Amino acid sequence: MTNYNLAIVDDDKEIRELLTDLLQQYGYNAFDASNGDELYQLLENEKIDLIILDIRMPGEDGFTICQNIRKTSKIPIVMLTANGEEMDRIIGLEMGADDYLPKPFNPRELVARVRAVLRRTTDGAESEKIMIGTAVEVFKFAGWQLDTATRKLTSPDGLDISITAGEYTLLMTFLERPKRVLSRDQLLEITHNRQAGPFDRSIDIQVSRLRQKIEEDPKEPTLIKTVRGGGYMLTAPVEKKVING
Repeated sequence: MTNYNLAIVDDDKEIRELLTDLLQQYGYNAFDASNGDELYQLLENEKIDLIILDIRMPGEDGFTICQNIRKTSKIPIVMLTANGEEMDRIIGLEMGADDYLPKPFNPRELVARVRAVLRRTTDGAESEKIMIGTAVEVFKFAGWQLDTATRKLTSPDGLDISITAGEYTLLMTFLERPKRVLSRDQLLEITHNRQAGPFDRSIDIQVSRLRQKIEEDPKEPTLIKTVRGGGYMLTAPVEKKVING
C-alpha cells in the first residue's frame, strides 16, 4: 500500500501535533508547517499528496495560500474552517479547495474526508502509471474530450484545460449520467460521500467553477444547465470510447 504524504498547515502548534499523531496512526506520513513559507519549502523538498490547510492564520491566511498553490498545482486541499462560517467555506471552494471541514471536528471524520479526497485524486494517477495493458476511457461531449487515464481535459480548440481533483470528479459524475437531472444532494453524495446540510452551497460553487472552464458563457450556461427545483443536468450527448492498452 502506498504511503501518502500529508501536509498539515496551522499556526497552532498543539493542533499540528495532534493531527500529525492522528494521521500517523492511520498510516499516513504527516509533515507540518506553521505558515505559508514553511509549506512552500516543504512542497519543494517533499512529494506531498494532500494538504490540510487552516484558513484563519496570521499573516498569509489559508485563502491566499490556497490561491497561490492553485496557480501551479492541482494538489488536493482540505480546508479547516471556523464552525458556522459558511462564507469561509464558499470562498475556500472558490479558491480551489477540494473539500472542507468545520472546527471543531471529529478526528475520524477528518480521516474519512482525507481518504475520500485521496481516493478521488489518486485513482487517475494510478491509472496513468498502469495504463499499458489496461482499458482507458475517453469521454467526448460538445467538442470536448476527457481522458480518464491522464485526467487531461481538451477543449474543442485543442487546448489543455487544467482542472482540480474536485472538478474532475464532478465532471465525471455528469459525463456518466448525461441528460439526467441530478439534485444537489445526489451530487454531494456522489462526489463527496456525505449528506448536504440545510445551507450547504459547496456543489453550487463547484458547478460554477466547472462552468468557468467549459462553458462559452458561464453566465448563460448551455452545457450544465440549472433545473429549477431539481438541480443540474449535462445537456450534451456523451460518447465514451474504451481504449485497450
